[in-house]
Amino acid sequence: MLSFIAQRMVKGVFVLLAIIVMNFFLIRLAPGDPAVVMAGEAGASDPVFVAQLREKFSLDKPLPEQLLSYVKGVVTLDLGFSFRQQMPVSTLIAERLPATLLLTLTAFAISLLLGITFGTLAARFAGTWADTGITVMALLFYATPIFWVALMAILLFSVVLGWLPSFGYETIGGNYTGFDRVLDIGAHLIMPAMTIGLFFMATYARLTRASMLEVKRLDFVKTARAKGLRDNVIQRRHVLRNALLPVVTLAGVHSGTLIGGAVLTETVFAWPGIGRLLYEALLQRDYNLLLGVFVVCSAMVLIFNLITDLVYRLVDPRIEFTS
Repeated sequence: MLSFIAQRMVKGVFVLLAIIVMNFFLIRLAPGDPAVVMAGEAGASDPVFVAQLREKFSLDKPLPEQLLSYVKGVVTLDLGFSFRQQMPVSTLIAERLPATLLLTLTAFAISLLLGITFGTLAARFAGTWADTGITVMALLFYATPIFWVALMAILLFSVVLGWLPSFGYETIGGNYTGFDRVLDIGAHLIMPAMTIGLFFMATYARLTRASMLEVKRLDFVKTARAKGLRDNVIQRRHVLRNALLPVVTLAGVHSGTLIGGAVLTETVFAWPGIGRLLYEALLQRDYNLLLGVFVVCSAMVLIFNLITDLVYRLVDPRIEFTS
């Protein structure tokens, strides 16, 4: 297993390097001059000042030289300097990353828990009204845009009912400590996490249902029934366990999409994570910050996919790690 992990990490380094190169040139070749953006309306008309900014941030050097300098910085966890916020990119991302991890991991847990539960129920009662209801619900959540669900949740639970806060990570000026602060953050977390979680729950529910119905028709399940095993034991130990492999695969693939959903959700709910930071960097044309967020998000996706491969072994011990 250790050799497998080591090989995957080495491959991940090359993949990350390719992502850095691609994103670097795409961002640098986009229309506009970051030095002019940094200069602002007052300084943009002064060519001397703009030239000084280009020299200060090494924007006057050839692109290959800028790329090499950036890659050297990434190795030492130096992601450059934010033009607009006048702070190291690593510091900005470190401040926002915990909020995004809290949101995405909570949404991920919600989507898997609800998706597998509803998918199992739909497969167990296939062809009944319960199966139809779960399928319709899953299609409804899957077809509805995340930002629209977020806006409707704010309208219902914040504006109309007043049950939950509509924005932010915690109450401004609340000064909560200890368990009270945990409850306050949890109240702010419910709507954005459920918004993302319900979207992905729909996919997991449909896949779990289809996979379980397929596994039920296999010979080893018929053999288990012939041996007199109880239906609950067959469903839990044999059908569900084998049906989860496609779900685990999709969960790994969804890691990137999950971060993409966080961009929309964090923007709507003013959640102070790296998704909102990415949106702000895009609006402000802060190229270093934009590239830094891309690098961190890409690394997170690679880590999630490695974890997915390791989870395979937990779900099905027969799977062997090969190089």
